[in-house]
Amino acid sequence: MNKIESIQELKNPSYIQPIEINYTQNGIHKRWEAVISHDSVSILLYHKEKNAFIVVKQLRPAVLNANKHDGYMYELCAGIIDKNISDKAIAKEEILEECGYDVPLQDIKKVTSFYTSVGISGALQTLYYAEVHESMHTNNGGGIDQEEIEVIYIPLNEAKMFMFDESYKKTPGMLSAFYWFFENISQQLSH
Repeated sequence: MNKIESIQELKNPSYIQPIEINYTQNGIHKRWEAVISHDSVSILLYHKEKNAFIVVKQLRPAVLNANKHDGYMYELCAGIIDKNISDKAIAKEEILEECGYDVPLQDIKKVTSFYTSVGISGALQTLYYAEVHESMHTNNGGGIDQEEIEVIYIPLNEAKMFMFDESYKKTPGMLSAFYWFFENISQQLSH
């Protein structure tokens, strides 16, 4: 059973920095509370032999705090940009760590970039796309260190239902990526 044991003010944050922004808009002085956070990458993975998307499921304590009952989220494979390597190289590392597939760097394609959590951080996320084959599967994934990530396969013929089934908690980035795939990739696969 997952439960929150305590909530306290963050004294020495590792990944975010709470800030106060004072600014002027239309001649009116305003104040906003925000956090500085890392930009990130996310990757839409399509498994060709399984004809399925590969996503991850993991506990998100902030969602558990808000939801009170279940903090598990279905998400794209993703990670923060916290190393001095290319964003695409970080995407490659995350695919291997979280999902267990060793995808060649040249097979990871940039789709677009967009801002997330715009009310609180405005971090930039870059979305990539990669197709995987079972021959690329080198380990079970699941993350590193204390991460507990479950790898989930969503068959393409169930993906549209999954998108709008609210019993699966998911991110808007995942929904956008699925839409992009159905508009740009699925027609190519059927030919």
